[in-house]
Amino acid sequence: MPKKKETFYIITYRDPEEEKVRTLKARTVGDSSLGISFVAISDFVFDTQALVVNPEEETRRKRLEGVKTLHLSMYLILSVQEVGKDHKGLKFEKDKSNLVVLPGNTKPQK
Repeated sequence: MPKKKETFYIITYRDPEEEKVRTLKARTVGDSSLGISFVAISDFVFDTQALVVNPEEETRRKRLEGVKTLHLSMYLILSVQEVGKDHKGLKFEKDKSNLVVLPGNTKPQK
């Protein structure tokens, strides 16, 4: 039996439908096929072993039931935390963070 992956991500984002800040747990976060301004989130993690049911988490679980991948705009995401023993950091294939921006014309125009 394969070892269960212990690393997962906690994504804090602004929900565009409810206009509230939400938190979601997932095992996979990466590039979206929709373009560079989207992040793909999949393999959602829900606490099903708790003795007390969290109504927010239960609502989120039902809402994401049957969803294979959630594509969120990077402008809605407030933070991504990687937790667990085996975390290695996020690596995006289309990462543009090393772009060099050359200064433009700094003279004031009349």
